[in-house]
Amino acid sequence: MATNTFDALQARPAKMHLMPVLKNLALISGGCIVFVYGMNAVMIPAKLFSGGLTGLAILFKYNFAWADVGTIYFLLNLPLLVVGWLHIGRRFVAYSLFGIAFFSLATILFQPQAVTLADPLLSALLSGVICGAGSGLVLRSMGSAGGLDILSIYLNKRWGLRIGTISFGANAMVILLGIWSHDLSAALYATIVLFVSGYVINAVISGFNARISVMIISKQWEAIADEILGRLNRGVTYLDGQGAYSSQPRKIILTITTVIELPKFKEMIFKQDPNAFVVVNNTLEVLGQRHGRMRVY
Repeated sequence: MATNTFDALQARPAKMHLMPVLKNLALISGGCIVFVYGMNAVMIPAKLFSGGLTGLAILFKYNFAWADVGTIYFLLNLPLLVVGWLHIGRRFVAYSLFGIAFFSLATILFQPQAVTLADPLLSALLSGVICGAGSGLVLRSMGSAGGLDILSIYLNKRWGLRIGTISFGANAMVILLGIWSHDLSAALYATIVLFVSGYVINAVISGFNARISVMIISKQWEAIADEILGRLNRGVTYLDGQGAYSSQPRKIILTITTVIELPKFKEMIFKQDPNAFVVVNNTLEVLGQRHGRMRVY
């Protein structure tokens, strides 16, 4: 399953309350059930596979009659759990252990009726959508369902390797293994599954209304900030900057908005200052509460 972020997790206090725990367990459980449905009802009947340890377990099933996806997946995760317990964080590993066990059991016990489609491409698209939705639900929790999550976080902490790079490399290895054990067509369908599921994961995490971070450099910074706080009802953070050419100090406005509100933001900014410099970035997730005017040094 897909890779989760961990910076927010490490920032949480150690004390655990019942409701957040139940919410996280519900997200992990629900996500696992959705993912397993897409895998058992669509992906495996169509002889497709995905990336990561899930894809590796599916390839085991295709090549060895005795192999069971749930059991293989659980065994592949055991050494990663040890690494996570020693080097990452016990709360994250505790949630991940629950996710791995639940996912493995669901894979064995939950055998829905196969959704048979004549075109393998349609099966790849459908399984990518369903499995991506399941992974997205899991990633909205403070844990994971195992897979490459733990390994990616460990390698990132140990050697600074990017999580996306690790995930890409591992998925590429699984796809190459699929070419060797099956054929090129199966590997290409697996690539489609990964691409579609990644897109759906981002949509589920962002709630289909992704947050946008906006940085504004303008001489009218105070008027723009007042408009954002008052009319648009968004928080504002002041950053202290300096022009490299002029050496003049600058106030930089940092704020968060949504895709829907972005046109209103741009209209308001350029109405106040037609020469404003605006940088817009996609933001996968925003954590924390609004702090109003806050100076950051």
